[in-house]
This record gives sequence, structure tokens and C-alpha cells, in this order.
Amino acid sequence: MSLVRPPAVAGTFYPGQASVLLNDVTTLLTQARPGANLREPAPKALIVPHAGYIYSGATAARAYAELAGARGGIRRVVLLGPVHRVPVRGLALPGVDAFATPLGRIEVDQDAVAAIAHLPQVVVSRAAHAQEHSLEVQLPFLQAVLDDFKLVPLAVGDATPAQVAEVLEALWGGDETLIVISSDLSHFLPYGTAQAVDSETVQNMMQLNSSITHHQACGGTPVNGLMQAARQHHLQPELLGLCNSGDTAGDKSRVVGYAALAFRQELSDVQISH
Repeated sequence: MSLVRPPAVAGTFYPGQASVLLNDVTTLLTQARPGANLREPAPKALIVPHAGYIYSGATAARAYAELAGARGGIRRVVLLGPVHRVPVRGLALPGVDAFATPLGRIEVDQDAVAAIAHLPQVVVSRAAHAQEHSLEVQLPFLQAVLDDFKLVPLAVGDATPAQVAEVLEALWGGDETLIVISSDLSHFLPYGTAQAVDSETVQNMMQLNSSITHHQACGGTPVNGLMQAARQHHLQPELLGLCNSGDTAGDKSRVVGYAALAFRQELSDVQISH
């Protein structure tokens, strides 16, 4: 009997009814970036926000729309997000066989799990995943934009950028593997202050700076790990969207920042590899 991690935030962070959820996600993707599916090469990695869809769904969709041209080619998604409820030391696997959303089940890539199980920073914590939203809210988008794929879900707690980068390196793969980092930006600052802080944070990301703090991004740890790996693999960042909850459905006195970024292989590297 397989172990399945059921949805924990369906009906709160996003619609719990499959037909409504699929319609909402499809609409967000359609509105995101007309012609995005014509862009080459497809991103190797994405940074996406993880708030409720009414707040950050449109920003997240800007990143996921970039995958339209790689729909059938991406077979594995390595998904990292910060823990919000249960602290962990290292990067936690869920100890389950699949994740479920209202749109269906996604199998966990057991071969990938085996490939990183020996690393000391990789642990198993079903509790860390049970109520964690930072990974779950990404799944309906992935189910909408990709065909058949397997998932490597990692809830990131106390770890160094180098430890995160080591895990990413072990799972890097080729065009079949997509890396998704789930992170919001600043939290609960006044609108204008948040705009300034988030702009600086995004500039650090664009420069592949791996010293982003948790005040700048709640997912700073996995973000910094990606920055290290992106430098190693000569990825080129692109800012796709930047806003905050004051721009969407929130009060401007205390906002949360959201950004969408794509990281692509340098064109010269792609040409050489082919």
C-alpha cells in the first residue's frame, strides 16, 4: 500500500474543487505571458512565490508559463521550499510515495531519493511536509503545465547554501530535470519600504548572490543554494515578475513581496552541448 501525502491547503491557499482549480490555474497561465512558449531554451530553474493564489498566483504563473515549450520533455521536478511549521535540520524528504492535489497524484521519484539519501544533510520528516504549503501550492501549476513527471520534494530547514547546492548538484540531470525554488520575499513591511527592499533582493538574485537573508526572502536558504549552483552551471537569470500583496489583494500597510525568476543555460553552452 502506497503512502500519499494528501493536500493540506486546498480550499484555503487555492481552490479545493478540481474543476475550479484547473480553470483558475489555466486562466492565470493564459494571462501570464503570451508567446512565452516560443522562448528557447526552456528554464532549468525557477524561483516562484508561495502565497495564496489571489495574492501571488499571477506572479507564479509568469514563471510556469515559460515551461509551455518543454511540456513533454521535463520528467522530473526537484522542488525546494522553506519549512513554516515544523523545524528541521537539513533538507527533509517526505517519506511518502506520492503527493496528491485536487488535480490528481504525483509520484515521488524514488530513484532520485536514493541518489541523495546518503548525504548527511538529507533527512526524512513526514511531519515537516504534512502541513507545509510552500511546496504544495506549486503542484497544481506543475500539473497544468507538464505532462507525466515525478517529484523530488524537499522541505528546507537549517542548512547552508553549500549543503543545498550539493543536493541540487546530485539531482541536476539534463533537460529532463527542472528545479523549482519556492520563496516569497519581504514580509509585513509598508508598501513603499517593501518595494525598495524587494528590488534590492531581486538585484542580488540577478547577480547570483548567495547571501540573501531570511528577512529578504523566507526561502533564503534554498534560494542561496540555487545561486551557488547557478554560478557553477553558468545559468542566466531573468526577472519575469515582481509585486507584493498590496498590488493584488492585500492591505498596503503590511505587505508580502513576490517575485518570479527563470534561470536558463547560456546560449553558447546550449549550442556547444548540442
